[in-house]
Amino acid sequence: MPDFIGLIGYPLKHSISPSFQQAALDYYNLDMRYEAWEVPQDRLGEAVSNLRQPQNRGANVTTPYKEAVLPLLDQVDERAALIGAVNTIVRKGERLLGFNTDADGFIAALRSEGKFSPEGVEAVILGAGGVARAVCFSLLENKVSSLTITDGLLEKSKALAERLNRYVTGAGLKSRIAVLPWQNVNSVHTFKRCLLIVHCTTIGMKHSPQEGQSALPARVIPRGVLVYDLVYNPLVTPLLKSAQKAGANILGGLPMLVYQGAASFELWTGKKAPLEVMFNRAEEAIGELK
Repeated sequence: MPDFIGLIGYPLKHSISPSFQQAALDYYNLDMRYEAWEVPQDRLGEAVSNLRQPQNRGANVTTPYKEAVLPLLDQVDERAALIGAVNTIVRKGERLLGFNTDADGFIAALRSEGKFSPEGVEAVILGAGGVARAVCFSLLENKVSSLTITDGLLEKSKALAERLNRYVTGAGLKSRIAVLPWQNVNSVHTFKRCLLIVHCTTIGMKHSPQEGQSALPARVIPRGVLVYDLVYNPLVTPLLKSAQKAGANILGGLPMLVYQGAASFELWTGKKAPLEVMFNRAEEAIGELK
């Protein structure tokens, strides 16, 4: 009987994680299966509890449950607790441990694929959910000069900003944190001084309610800025098309997805992730999706 690893989220039609994670498991000839477990909100507790069964190694957690799973776990590592979001669960005996690999996946892709160093730059973050939390903490750890956060729910942005300000104060950092209402994304002034725009919502994602939409109009995007869209399906999102039209640099979400997945793989298996195998299969899987 194989062991199992799952992807917990809702919806999951867009996901290619099972494809590239299975390729990594097969690379080592591990008798393990990585499956997509689409879980409605009223069954989240049951799905997490099922991870305690001996045939399960753990799971990835994606939208919209990265924050909701925290109280369902036995222990959350220090960084995930600081971020306030978990994207990786590992079963150790009968205990479930929570980790966040999004932060490292985000910065690895930014530096290696985006050829971008965040030290001293001003960044605007679109969204304030679980992945945005990881992005913000990662940028602060890498000494970004300022973060401006905007989300459709203003209170959500404010709550994240308060958490970030506590971290900045405790860590002795000088980064500035600001919050703007979502309506401000239609103003050129919001992006006038920034060098990095990171999109952390599902706007433009295939199979989402806002498929085909761009989070920003081209007219507000400064020429030469890096627009980093964490949506990976489609590879070139409506936002990235707007950014290209504006003369900006672009980075899609696929590299972050693979890098964070590689870190999760190492937590479950104790083996070095075969990055080239994972990248190749992820690119193939995007092409196979309808």
